[in-house]
Amino acid sequence: MVSQPRAAGRGGGAKIDLLKTVELLQECLTGAVCKSVFQQTRTTERVREWTLKNLADFWTAVVLRAPESLTGALQEAQEGMGAGWPTVPATSPQGFFERCKDLRWEFFANLYRALRDQLVPVSEPVFCAEIAPLRDRFPEIWSIDGSNLDPIAHRLKILWDVRSVILPGNLEVCYDLFRGIPRALRFAPDAAMAEIDRARDVLEEVPAGTLLLGDRLYANTQFFERITKNGVYGLFRRSRALRLVKVERLSRRRIAGGILEDWLVDAGSGHNAPVQRLRWIRFHANRVTLDTLTNVLDPGKLPADLAWALYPLRWTIERMFYDLKEVLNLHCIYAGNPNAVAMQVYAAAMVYTACRVAQGQGARQAGVAPETISTDKYFPRVATASFTWTLIQLTTQAIVESNPDVNLRMPDWRSRRFASVKLSAVRVERRSEDRRKRRYCASRGQWKAFSHVPGGGAYLGN
Repeated sequence: MVSQPRAAGRGGGAKIDLLKTVELLQECLTGAVCKSVFQQTRTTERVREWTLKNLADFWTAVVLRAPESLTGALQEAQEGMGAGWPTVPATSPQGFFERCKDLRWEFFANLYRALRDQLVPVSEPVFCAEIAPLRDRFPEIWSIDGSNLDPIAHRLKILWDVRSVILPGNLEVCYDLFRGIPRALRFAPDAAMAEIDRARDVLEEVPAGTLLLGDRLYANTQFFERITKNGVYGLFRRSRALRLVKVERLSRRRIAGGILEDWLVDAGSGHNAPVQRLRWIRFHANRVTLDTLTNVLDPGKLPADLAWALYPLRWTIERMFYDLKEVLNLHCIYAGNPNAVAMQVYAAAMVYTACRVAQGQGARQAGVAPETISTDKYFPRVATASFTWTLIQLTTQAIVESNPDVNLRMPDWRSRRFASVKLSAVRVERRSEDRRKRRYCASRGQWKAFSHVPGGGAYLGN
């Protein structure tokens, strides 16, 4: 059986560091890293005044501060240190937008991967402690899913005559359950691209031996064939459209007031892909039924009760999408071309990854489960601390430059109140039973990809 979650400590007077996220971003997004990514990705692009480093610093600041507009943020950044923005080239805002339009979004995708590769070794695998024993069976357990970005406003001139809802793109993500971070993230500027096609692309970054959790979309013979060839395991909700032929019943037992059955089956008709030998794990209690399929054929490696208890954790990826859109403001798209949209997406992913790594480290030091820390409370406090820290750094730099012959002694900024927060102030609170229901909007069914709008695709990079 899966072990029970470790009891979350009270934390006492424990505090959570708020500067760790900023430090991780500054340590990973260095000029040398940005230069290396630029050199590896460039084809015909030239080094401009707005370098990749400038863009990365500014976009991460935009994600953390959520300004009303990019133009206003650029104007504040050019006014000097009083605004608390990172230093940007002294060009007009139009120069920034031109650079975003001309620089391919793959630069930011590779920059995100470079940051992720640096943060994974220092991240604490302390999330989902209730399934920690499974790490002896599977080196990685990831959840895979896709999500559309929120519609963009019709303020662009090319959208004035378009009545459909305009989607700027979508995401396909593999989320690491143990580390609480996205391990593979692909942005598709064409929102009409099928999710299963995006999933096949993201499989390139999934290491052999990983167990993937997914919904019904991935439970098809083609996808099972591909992951099996890659040495990857899957546990997906059964699709009713998939034909199953029972071969052998492996087990049947009562559990949690229901019946748990484990069958060996042949899946598929053989038309689109070879018939796949899978396990069908079925739990039924009263009117509740959970059917899952897996290519882990050895019940000793993944017992039926473990699979039944593990699958609901697939929903942790939905919380990640919520945090990206609502907490890190990705529901508000600032620029009107796919390259700039992708820059904002990957900047949000970089900030989210750094925040989650810092959250895991802080939770371990406080002796509590990281899930007890509310991202709704923790992330905004990190943003406030980063703004204060940026002001301090800029002010300190100005003071040092004004006193070149003076040996100045700086205070320990980590001991200041802005640099940390009491654990009790960022704890998760129990949700009310009264839930807000999303109103139905008929226009949501009539959407169009931004790249399919006449003139919209012209902004895509080479």
